[in-house]
This record gives sequence, C-alpha cells and structure tokens, in this order.
Amino acid sequence: MSPQKSEARASSVDSPLAAQEDEPPLRRVEVSEHSTGPILKFLSQTVTSQASTVSQNARAASELVDSDATRQHQSECVKTFRKRHFPGVSTREWNDWRWQAQNRVRHLEQLERHLRLVPEEREAFSGNGTFLPFAITPYYLALLDPEDSRQGLRRSVIPSVNEFVRMPGEADDPLAEDSQAVVPGLIHRYPDRVLFLTVDYCSTYCRYCTRSRVVGSNELTAKTERWERALEYIRSHSEIRDVLLSGGDPLSLSDDRLDWLLGELRKIRHVEFLRVGTKMPAVLPQRITTHLVRILKKHHPLWMSLHFIHPEECTPEATRACARLADAGIPLGSQSVLLKGINDDLGMLKLLMHRLLMMRVRPYYLYQCDPISGSHHFRTSVEQGVSLIAGLRGHTTGYAVPTYVIDAPGGGGKIPLQPEYLVGRDNGDVVLRNFQGQLYRYTDCPELPVSDPVLAPLKIRVITRQCDSHGEARQALAPR
Repeated sequence: MSPQKSEARASSVDSPLAAQEDEPPLRRVEVSEHSTGPILKFLSQTVTSQASTVSQNARAASELVDSDATRQHQSECVKTFRKRHFPGVSTREWNDWRWQAQNRVRHLEQLERHLRLVPEEREAFSGNGTFLPFAITPYYLALLDPEDSRQGLRRSVIPSVNEFVRMPGEADDPLAEDSQAVVPGLIHRYPDRVLFLTVDYCSTYCRYCTRSRVVGSNELTAKTERWERALEYIRSHSEIRDVLLSGGDPLSLSDDRLDWLLGELRKIRHVEFLRVGTKMPAVLPQRITTHLVRILKKHHPLWMSLHFIHPEECTPEATRACARLADAGIPLGSQSVLLKGINDDLGMLKLLMHRLLMMRVRPYYLYQCDPISGSHHFRTSVEQGVSLIAGLRGHTTGYAVPTYVIDAPGGGGKIPLQPEYLVGRDNGDVVLRNFQGQLYRYTDCPELPVSDPVLAPLKIRVITRQCDSHGEARQALAPR
C-alpha cells in the first residue's frame, strides 16, 4: 500500500453516521394542488407528519425498554469499568449503540487511560507500516484485561508491532476478492451466491481481519449509487439465489438504510436466501434493539452469521442480543477464526462452542486464519487445527463441532479439513477409525453389475438384501 493511501486512510472519517448520509429516496405519493385542491394537500402533509411522529415515538419507547431490560443483563466487569471510567454516563446512554459508536477509543492517548500498554503495543501506534484502523467500543474495552497484554481478547483488538512483519505467503488480499468483484463491493465466487460488501465500517476492528486492506478506508461507503450497481447485477443474474451481506459490518447501518437494502433484495424473485454477517452481538450487543429485530423479521427467510472467537465474549449482554435474534426466528451460526494464543487450546475452544450453543448459536465454521499481511503471530499450523477438531468430535455433542475450513488463497473458496477417520479398504470392507482411535470394519454396499444375465432381473431385490444383511445376500442368490 502506498504512503499516500495509508495517509488517506489514517485521515478518513471512520464514522457510522457519515455512512448514513446518502439515504435512499423515499417513495411518496405526489399530491397535485391543482387536481385535488389545497385542502387535500394539507391533509396529506398532516398525515405524513403525524405518521413520522408516531414512528419516532415508537422507536424512542422501544429504546427505553431496551435500556431498562439491558440494565438487568450487565456483566460485572462492565459495571466496574463504567463506574471507574464513565461515571457520568447514564444507563440509557451506555446502552445506546449510537453513543457506543460515537465514543469509541481510537487513539493511543485514549487507550492509555484504560490499559497499561507494553512496549510492543505502544510502538504499534508509531505508524511505521500498519494500515489497519484501530477502534474499540467502550463496551468491548470493558472486557479487556487492563494489565495482562497476553489476554486473548486484548491481543485480538490491540495493535502489535508484529503487524509490521510480512512473512512468505502473506498478502493484502490473499483471497483475491478484488479480482473477483463484478462491481465494486460485490464478489461473485460461487455459482449461486454473492458476497455484498455493504460498508467498510466496523465498530471494533479485529487485528486479523481478512479485509484489513479496505475496512475503515471510506472506499466502500453506503452510497445508494454503488448499492444500485450491485443490485442491478444481482437482478440480471437469475442464478443468484443467496446473498450474504457483509463488510465491514452491515449492522452498523441505520435501521432505515438496512431495511431499504433488504427490501430491494427481497423484490428480486430469484433471490431466495438472505444472510447477514456481523460481529455486533460480540462487540456492540446494544445494537440488537427491538426495533432492529422487527425490521429483520420482515425479510425472512434471513439467516445470520455471527463472529465469536473466545468464551469471554459470551457475556449476559451478548446472550440477550442473541436471544432477541433467535426469538425473531433468525437462525444463528457462528463463524470463528482459529487464532494462536487466543482459542487454539482444546479446553478453551470447547468452552466457546458450549457457550455458543447455550446462547442458541450453532458453531458453523472454524476458519484457519487467512494469511493477510502481518498475520503470522495469529496463525496456527493446519495440523493443530485438525487436531482440535479431532478433540471435539465424539467428545462432545456434534452440534458443538464446527467445520474446519481453509479459505483457499487466490480465490479458490472454502476447503473443509477433517481428521482421517477413513483408514482404507480391506477385502471389500471399509476400515474406519472412531474418536477413541479404535478401528472398525464396515462391509460396503457396491452396486452389482447389471450386465450379468442372472443378476440383472434381480438387481433391485439383490442390492436391497445385500445392504440389509451386509454381504450375505450374495450367498442366498439362486436362479429361479
């Protein structure tokens, strides 16, 4: 990345409010003064004004309910943090996601008021090479250990000088998303689905982010003109049945903007399936308001992919946010990333998967960390990832075992990796290894050749008997 681009990114306005400026045009019924008279025009304006007031009042009332309810579901560490660092902030303000976004910690001097930084962290703010933006919501900052720089959550969001080291195989865009973008922000890699990068803003930036090259840059803003180009491409490609909204974080959009975009996608007849990828329940659970949930319910079938990496993210606040989504009929899956020193311990990983299930979130994918530039200190070996899956399979419920995948560099897509349970074949038997390492045989059920004049008339009966009796059917055959 050029110095000019790095400077531009550093000075860009990383704000959720800035991303909302280009609102979609409202569809109003035009009232002609000449055709219907001034009285009807006055009545139309009055009704519109009253409807807007009712909507605003309903939203304000729902926010009060959200604030009161969330007060009963706060982590002890969050309460302690608030009392120490934000004593003058009301509960209503703290539980307002917009307040959280506007009061993010974004600079070194702010961060040092809350954490005791070690030299490796402090030097990372010198600007000698890193270009990934830095921002943390006050809520998520409350989950970080102020003294221990080795804490998993802290390492995932606090910059380190390790980000300046680029190892072989690393790249700014390792998955070749830019080359597979059919229009800016729309990637068409798989036959029947597209990835729609709605915005490049996140409330909290992960240091291992796959899209570190673009997040926070204001290159993929929430402009209707850019969105319309993506929508037109989707409309003109009837093979697309599945659209994944990602970014950045699409839930950083305002309710109205998100509602408009989902509504436009729902109008496309061949689009059957909508997904939203977000980390909001983990880093800013206050965003999951009752008003937002009502909007999401309008656009079913809609699924949500959440991003949790550590059990300490599974707080009462996050649990409540997930409960709201699940109660709205939105299936929840977690796409976690395997990270060295954060969740690459079997006990820690199992605890994360169990807590997700208790939050009604199904562990879906466990990603091998993508080889973005400066990610070596986060990446484990592939063998370790396979070993962790082997430690889960059979030792806990299958619902707690995600699919371990590598997103192939160069744009090859997700490739699943599993432990070797299929040992081989021996005399027609399949030799299998179970979760305890013990070997078992399964007599396979191959189809019999239909060219045999004796067996051909009996094909259906013979195959059925052979499958049922595990090989004894062959001995029972005799010409009629």
